[in-house]
Parts: sequence; structure tokens; C-alpha cells
Amino acid sequence: MAWWKAWIEQEGVSVKGSPHFNPDPDAETLYKAMKGIVRVLKLYTPAGTNEQAIIDVLTRRSSTQRQQIAKSFKAQFGKDLTETLKSELSGKFEKLMVALMYPQYRYEAKELHDAMKGLGTKEGVIIEILASRTKKQLQEIMKAYEEDYGTSLEEDIQADTSGYLERILVCLLQGSRDDVSGFVDPGLALQDAQDLYAAGEKIQGTDEMKFITILCTRSATHLMRVFEEYEKIANKSIEDSIKNETHGSLEEAMLTVVKCTRNLHSYFAERLYYAMKGAGTRDGTLIRNIVSRSEIDLNLIKCQFQKMYGKTLSSMIMLDGATTISHHQKNKSTAESK
Repeated sequence: MAWWKAWIEQEGVSVKGSPHFNPDPDAETLYKAMKGIVRVLKLYTPAGTNEQAIIDVLTRRSSTQRQQIAKSFKAQFGKDLTETLKSELSGKFEKLMVALMYPQYRYEAKELHDAMKGLGTKEGVIIEILASRTKKQLQEIMKAYEEDYGTSLEEDIQADTSGYLERILVCLLQGSRDDVSGFVDPGLALQDAQDLYAAGEKIQGTDEMKFITILCTRSATHLMRVFEEYEKIANKSIEDSIKNETHGSLEEAMLTVVKCTRNLHSYFAERLYYAMKGAGTRDGTLIRNIVSRSEIDLNLIKCQFQKMYGKTLSSMIMLDGATTISHHQKNKSTAESK
């Protein structure tokens, strides 16, 4: 079973779990699907792992149900399910199945930790998560991060980034943009628009902190009004001004806040599209966004994807997977002919 088929199963509907759930037979199904290690020349080799059975169980259960399956798996067979998946599977299929086994906030904490460990920092991953989550979600992620890694997420971000990028990430982490009331003060919105214009287009240079403060502390409904007023004053969109006034990761962070403010589902649709467009697929982006949104708003993202790009998310994933296999088969044939 090709790895990308699992995407289609996972992508079909937002995962709600099985209504008649029993973790014990599911655990047994997974065990049978991965049972049997053949010893060949002192190397352990998987013997006929049934990928379809694994897909049928893990992509049709909610995250909470998958945690119960993991407990049953250990109780029945004395093995950790996630570690067994890692040992029995490989490549992109392994990454997807293992990602499904993490509770939501632990998974996002892991993605943030992985983005900062080792040489180089994947700023795009950090920006994506921090700019698109609610205050409650961010609090849960920070809690999971400290429990799993023994350090503060905020302190790790401060240690791994610098300058205005560090400041905007720390500001986003506070989750100060939430406002369930939806109230907008027209006078304050106009003042914010004027302040943004004065901090950028009106002067030589840029007052980056003014942009950061307004973008990170105002609610989405308020910012939408600010963007309207700004365009009247500057005769250009806030996005165009950000592109003119900033660059690099700071520009990406500010634009991400704007995109998430305007339409969160469009933002994720765009992330998924560009993860597959062009040479090479950014599998980490695909896996992270589909898994993390599967029980939240994946159906809405799918609808927005089709509106924006004239094709379904599943068809593009299938095409991308088929292209990968085509290249693999071509390379294999070339190697065999030499």
C-alpha cells in the first residue's frame, strides 16, 4: 500500500472517531498487521506488514481513541505501539502513522521542539504554529512542551531566535489576540491604521515594534477593520507594506498573522498547496497540517483548497504521490540497466 493512500483516508472527512469503539480488537488488528520479524543474516526485516489494516484503524479513530488503542496494545502484547510502528514501518508512511499516535498538543510541542533542535532553526514551522493557534491551544502546547522536554517553550524560542523575529514569536506565544466578544472600536481601529502607516510608509525606515505590537495584541475582528482603514490611508494593502518594509523571517511572520486573520482556512490551504507544488514535496508540512487539523477544521480547509486552486486536496496528493513513485521507478530502472 503506497504511503500517500493514507492521506486520502485521513483527508476524506474530519476525523470524529468510531461510534462503536472498542480498543482491544483494534490493538489486535494492529498487532497482526505488524506481527512477524524474520531474522536474515542477523538483520531483522519486517515480514509482510499489512499497511492497509494499519490505515483502516489509525485514520478512522480519533486521537483520544488512538491513545486507548495504544494502552490496550501494551496491555495485550507488552509493546509500545508507537515504537512498534517506528520499527515496522519506514519512510513517509512511518512519519504519518507515528504522527497520528501523538495527542494533539504533544504532537505540536514535538514539532516545535524538532524545529529548534540541532543545527539551524526551522522558523517557518514555529511561525505557522504560533500564528495560527488560539490562546487556549497555545497554553496547552506550552504545558505539553514543558512536560515532555523539561524546558520552557518561550525560553527555547528566545535562545534559538533573535532580534525582531524573537520578539514577534514571544508576543504571539502570549495569545493576546483572542477576543470572543467580536467588539471593534472604530476609533481605535483608525488610530492603529494611522500608527501603522506612520511606522512604515510615512517614514524612512520602519518601526518594527509598532507593527509587532498591533498585529500581536489585537483581535482578528479588530485587525480586519484596521486593514480596511490602512488601505484607505496608504493606498495599498497591509501585505504590500509589510513586503516593502520588512524581509526574511520577520516578513514571513507578519504576513502569516495577516493571512490567519483574514482567513485561517485559506492560510492552511495555501500551506498544503505549496508543500506539493514544484520540485520535491515538503512532507513535514503536509503531515503536520493534515494531522493537526483533522479533528478541527480539515473539511473547511478542503473546501477552501478547491475554491482557491480548482482541484481537490485529495487529487493533488494522489498526483504528488504518483509522481514520487514514477521518479522512484525510473531511477530504479536506470540503476538496474547499468
